[in-house]
Amino acid sequence: MRTSLLGLRPSLAIGLALLPLVALAEDPVKIAPEIYKVAVDNADVRALDIHVKPGGKVAMHSHPASVLTAYTACKMRFTHADGKSAEVEFKPGDIVWRDAETHAGENIGTAECHALQVELKHAKPAAKKAK
Repeated sequence: MRTSLLGLRPSLAIGLALLPLVALAEDPVKIAPEIYKVAVDNADVRALDIHVKPGGKVAMHSHPASVLTAYTACKMRFTHADGKSAEVEFKPGDIVWRDAETHAGENIGTAECHALQVELKHAKPAAKKAK
C-alpha cells in the first residue's frame, strides 16, 4: 500500500484535503437553524429571516447573490473563505446587495442583528472585475 509524505494513503489524503471545500458550501439554514429561518422558498427566491444575538456566531456557509434588508442596528464581522474579514455596521432600513459569497459571521455588537436576506435562485455569476 502506497502512502504519502504524511503517512496517509493518497485517496485518504485527497479526501481530507477536500473537506474544507465541502464545509464552505454549507447551507446556513442547516448549520444554524436557531439563527436562519426560511420565510419564503419558491422557484425564484429563498428569503431567510435572520436573528443573530450579541456574541452569536455562524460557521462558514454560502449564499447565492442576494438582497439583505436590516431591521435593527447591529455590527457584524464577516470572515471570508480566503481568511480576510470585514466589520459591517447595519442601520435599520439598510438595503444591501450581496454578491454570491462564502463566509462565517459573528455579531460583535451589543444588540441582536435582525435582517431579511432574499437569495436569488437564478442570478448570473458576478462579472470579474478588471485589474
